[in-house]
Amino acid sequence: MLILEELKVEVSGKEILKNVNLHVPSGETHIMFGPNGSGKTTLMMTIMGFSGYKVTKGKIIFKGQDITNMSIHERAKNGIGILFQRPPTINGLSTRQMVEICANGKDMDVDLISKKLKFGEFLGRDVNHNLSGGEIKRSEILQLMAQQPDLLLLDEPESGVDLESIALLGENINSLLDRGVKKSPSCHHISSASPKSALVITHTGNILDYITADKGQVLYNGELRCSRNAREILQWIREYGYEECVGCSV
Repeated sequence: MLILEELKVEVSGKEILKNVNLHVPSGETHIMFGPNGSGKTTLMMTIMGFSGYKVTKGKIIFKGQDITNMSIHERAKNGIGILFQRPPTINGLSTRQMVEICANGKDMDVDLISKKLKFGEFLGRDVNHNLSGGEIKRSEILQLMAQQPDLLLLDEPESGVDLESIALLGENINSLLDRGVKKSPSCHHISSASPKSALVITHTGNILDYITADKGQVLYNGELRCSRNAREILQWIREYGYEECVGCSV
């Protein structure tokens, strides 16, 4: 699904990512750990194609196609979706309109999907206007459920969210990924036959209590330093910290 080859990235002339190699197979969910400032969000924004993140070396391969120089909207149309850690407020655009835009003409019931996320009462509000952290995250997941991307980039989905909301988000992320949650027959119109993949950034690791992960990686000082079972990595980080963790074998 996603291959990063020797990826180097600069932001404002400063090198942030250094020769990152990453392989996320189709149908797998990978967890990206790392301390603050390690380059995790830069990695996500680069994969999505945001300006300000300059690829100075390497390639981004998505579903067998080199997308290194592709625009954001082309990447979205090709099947990449992102959940932001701190998404902006969009005045003058209701959440319902935003979800319909994300659906891009697909036959779907916005009210039915929003009910699963306990978000129906907020559909008439401008995007992210006067919403709590958990409500914003539910809005982001709702948009992804409408988009149905092949690759989900989730930047700290548990950040600023209470435990009840994390459980709800985890359930719906698993549903979106067709992992561990059986879809209701009434939701067949938003399901997808193609296997989906995800790259999930986490600082705390709490999201692992709610979603199924196939593999974990540690990004440290802009370098991918460790790759193994996600729960093993999390346990090691909690016991010994990141400096000890990056000594493990790839």
